[in-house]
Amino acid sequence: MFYLRLVRGYRVIDLGRWLLTAVAAAVVAGFLLRALGLALSDPPVGATDRLLWCLPPLVAVGWFAAIAARAVPAQRPERMAGLTAAGAGPRWIRLMIAGEIALACAAGSVVSLLVFLVLRNNIAGAWLAPDLGMGVALPLAAPITLLTLLPLAAGLAAAFAVPVREELPGGADPAEARHFHPARTVLAGALALGGTLTELYGLRPAAPVDPHPLRLPADLGRTSVNLLIGWGIAALGLALLTGPLLAFAGRLLALGRPSARRLLAGRGLTDQAGRLGAPPAVLALTVAVVLTAVRQWVTPGMRSGEPLPAAEAVLITGCVTAAAIARLTELRTARRPATATLHQLGASPQLLFGAAALRWLAGGTVLLLTGGTTAALAAGILRS
Repeated sequence: MFYLRLVRGYRVIDLGRWLLTAVAAAVVAGFLLRALGLALSDPPVGATDRLLWCLPPLVAVGWFAAIAARAVPAQRPERMAGLTAAGAGPRWIRLMIAGEIALACAAGSVVSLLVFLVLRNNIAGAWLAPDLGMGVALPLAAPITLLTLLPLAAGLAAAFAVPVREELPGGADPAEARHFHPARTVLAGALALGGTLTELYGLRPAAPVDPHPLRLPADLGRTSVNLLIGWGIAALGLALLTGPLLAFAGRLLALGRPSARRLLAGRGLTDQAGRLGAPPAVLALTVAVVLTAVRQWVTPGMRSGEPLPAAEAVLITGCVTAAAIARLTELRTARRPATATLHQLGASPQLLFGAAALRWLAGGTVLLLTGGTTAALAAGILRS
């Protein structure tokens, strides 16, 4: 009943977050139920592999749930202030946000289960019969167990994402580090450089052929284990470097004797790089991997005959894109007091728009650099 009262005060952004979470959960629940149906139709063949295929979209939904939950206090300070005035502390508010996310995932899972059960009632055609496990009794505990994973994973991710000591209302964690430790930057750079050199060394013309190549999933061919390890290390390093590179780009914008537009853009990007870095880094990595896989699939003779990888690629890309948008919205809300102060001091809208455009240009350049390098290295291991 409490959550129903909260729904009455939903704005468009709240309803959009709830619906996106429910739709993503419904799709992942469909993947899980399809794996269950195939296991019922042909138990000995690939049941574990099908469940493992459901793990990446499950992680993507959990990631989106965590970012969306963390953005709630910043996006709805008046809601947080009302709950605080009613006696709810930070821990209780965190539990309520996690419960809201879990309810959305549970609603999506229930919808998928209802569709699955309706299709099993002699409605689906023969081409869907193996995916639904038609003709085989459905054990009650199996779908319940599988669909419990979604609300549990998303709820836990949301609960751990919202800081306990966050000052409410306001949404900004005062204890959050605004600068990157030099050791972290050096480690990320070493990982990126080491992984890149490892892969380039394995791709040299005189490199020996791997006698036991690793078969990649989704009909992506075969590659060397060393090349795959090198690419993984380089991709991790580039993802970790995204935040420091954003901060460095902000410092470059404000270098020397900058104009007011450059100064605002550079200081803003440097200040927000710590909170901005992770979602765009994951987005750049995901888009790089997806584009590389699509390029491989459209190559003559290498098209994937299984629709599941393509559907999962679309879902994962959508989740990480929504997470990045949620983080950008959170940061935009956090900038409102500073923007209002600049307006009171006489800053023109053209000045603020130009500073925002410079921030977007610098951030986009960093993401193109890290994502493009990751995609180029991924294409290299697929051509090996």
